[in-house]
Amino acid sequence: MTERLDSRNPGFDRAFAALVDARREPDADVARDVAAILRAVRDDGDAAVRAYTQRFDGHDLDETGWRIAPAELQQAFDTLDPSLRDALVLATDRIRSYHEAQRPADRDAVDSTGMRIGARWTAVEAAGLYVPGGRAAYPSSVLMNALPAKVAGVDRIRVVTPTPKGEVNPLVLAACHLAGIDEVIRIGGAQAVAALAYGTDRVGRVDVITGPGNAWVAEAKRQLYGTVGIDMVAGPSEIVVVADRDNDPAHIAADLLSQSEHDPTSQSILFTDDAGFADAVAAAVDRILPTLATWDTAERSWRANGAILLVERLIDAAPLIDRLAPEHLQLAVEDPEPLFQAVRHAGSIFLGRHTPEAIGDYVAGPNHVLPTGRRARFSSGLSVLDFMKRTSFIRCDAGALAAVGPAAVALAEAEGLPAHALSVAQRL
Repeated sequence: MTERLDSRNPGFDRAFAALVDARREPDADVARDVAAILRAVRDDGDAAVRAYTQRFDGHDLDETGWRIAPAELQQAFDTLDPSLRDALVLATDRIRSYHEAQRPADRDAVDSTGMRIGARWTAVEAAGLYVPGGRAAYPSSVLMNALPAKVAGVDRIRVVTPTPKGEVNPLVLAACHLAGIDEVIRIGGAQAVAALAYGTDRVGRVDVITGPGNAWVAEAKRQLYGTVGIDMVAGPSEIVVVADRDNDPAHIAADLLSQSEHDPTSQSILFTDDAGFADAVAAAVDRILPTLATWDTAERSWRANGAILLVERLIDAAPLIDRLAPEHLQLAVEDPEPLFQAVRHAGSIFLGRHTPEAIGDYVAGPNHVLPTGRRARFSSGLSVLDFMKRTSFIRCDAGALAAVGPAAVALAEAEGLPAHALSVAQRL
């Protein structure tokens, strides 16, 4: 049953704390199963990847082929419905343009002592992008992961995508072509993440792995962090909508269901200051649900994890939102600026009544790969910087070393590191 809370009622604090801390990850012991898969791929390489693909995806990689040829990507793009092709091109242009503005600048300066200090940004050499396949095909995720890597200047980009029963999704292939990806491998699951991280004969090792996936994919990335860089450990999707009574209840209902339809563990929360509007949104959700092809998933999510919270004033929602630190925050009010300024923790914020979250999923430009599970308290969405690293550099001449060296010697001696002190003192 969808939860209803009123901030003015006794017991609200305890009920809200339970909502914030509710666990929505799968109950299965995913970590144990993933660890076994990672060990197998590390030890047996392609043989293990082939065996797991046969087991989970139902086809033999040696028969269907490990790689999808660039010509197939081109054909998938060329044969798309023109309106869909135009939509992908528009999304590509906007996403690339937004991320080009994220490229960081190098720093190179000489300070007052004459010491040259600075930092240089360089891209990683190879990146692996995980793309869900089969029926759960998201060409938008291809663009959101591939284009920042391209803008960063990554030399080699490998896409892994499962092809259940050998079935290839043309939308994913078309998006790969449009993003300039020509290395697409038909593997998925934790075994694909392991192959990218460890490297096999057929799957080259990468430096960074990004992209969404199921619980096993997310757990594989978590366990392999350190062996390889990752974007984030993603959990179930979430949206918080703040709305006043001047909205159309059906609009807000659809906004909430846009995340509920992702997965039964997704979470959709409405804050409003009007009890009648809250009732109208709940009724609109009930009307819309049966019309959705995804109604079963959306209904399970809404009933189990949805919530409607009544606050005295909309601005009172700000500290509550910060405790939730949602993946998506939609401020569907006439003037969203006060709330926008008051909220600190959110993955992405959508301002005003005409900015549904779904516009950010596809064509706005900012990345839709965002922190979930309250991780927006300390992390950000995917960006060009996830495919780059910063290297600092220092150059001293004799004068600069004379100016700062004695302090370094004193600190090294205080820390009990005589060789450190000697390496500086000898030069003074």
